[in-house]
Amino acid sequence: MATATSVKEAASSRAANERSALREFWFYFSQNKGAVVGLALFILLVVVALLAPLLAPHAPDFQYRENFLTPPVWQEGGSSSFLLGTDAVGRDILSRLIYGARYSLFIGCVVVSIALAGGVILGLVAGYCKGWVDALIMRIMDIILAFPSLLLALVLVAVLGPGLLNAMIAIALVFQPHFVRLTRAAVLAEANREYVVAARVAGSGHLRLMVHTILPNCLAPLIVQATLSFSAAILDAAALGFLGMGAQPPTPEWGTMLAEAREFILRAWWVVTLPGVAILITVLAINLFGDGLRDALDPKLKRS
Repeated sequence: MATATSVKEAASSRAANERSALREFWFYFSQNKGAVVGLALFILLVVVALLAPLLAPHAPDFQYRENFLTPPVWQEGGSSSFLLGTDAVGRDILSRLIYGARYSLFIGCVVVSIALAGGVILGLVAGYCKGWVDALIMRIMDIILAFPSLLLALVLVAVLGPGLLNAMIAIALVFQPHFVRLTRAAVLAEANREYVVAARVAGSGHLRLMVHTILPNCLAPLIVQATLSFSAAILDAAALGFLGMGAQPPTPEWGTMLAEAREFILRAWWVVTLPGVAILITVLAINLFGDGLRDALDPKLKRS
């Protein structure tokens, strides 16, 4: 009976501590008003992406042959059927922007997942093993960092072949050194702390020490880096799409939409401007959100 009571008390205590930590996190996060705005915009983007089939007024690839380069509804010659106008082949821009949000989130999730997984594994091994293993891994990362990121991604896509999947793989490989270096630095800072020494004395194996003891205490900077890399991945994927090396037409990806609209920049401003504004707002929102996470998760930045 006493054992059951103590278990319930322990569970209740853990739940109370979690609620307290969540309230503390939100307190510091909400101090940054820009971060709150960024979070709201990011949530809106997620909702738009999830509900794209319901929100989009038209199919993103359907061509209305009688409505080439129709201007937005508020401009002379606009139509209420196409609120943001149409492109050079009669496709509704609003619908393509809405579906493009799906591709942006998909790109960010895939790139960050690949870069984070590989970076954490290599960073853990480098920081924990040290010696020649650390030197080998970090020299490879230094070589990757020696090249401009977009140029290296462009070369990798040229080798792998144009396409959205290859573009995401290339961007993830380019981003990986940042996660490796960050994980390694965090592991080196934590490896000699008392709780790690105690776990080692208690008989914990190397794998358990790395994964269960050290890694959980290295997550805060990795979460912030992952958030900022999310926006950078969207930007780089749009750049590759603009250069014709990323998503291929007729995919409604924002960078590809910009590439298709280059020749109409002077006589149909909406075809170029609107995808660019979508990229700008998305990247800005995620960066603001990342700044708020940094303020809330970094003890050095917490204000009393």
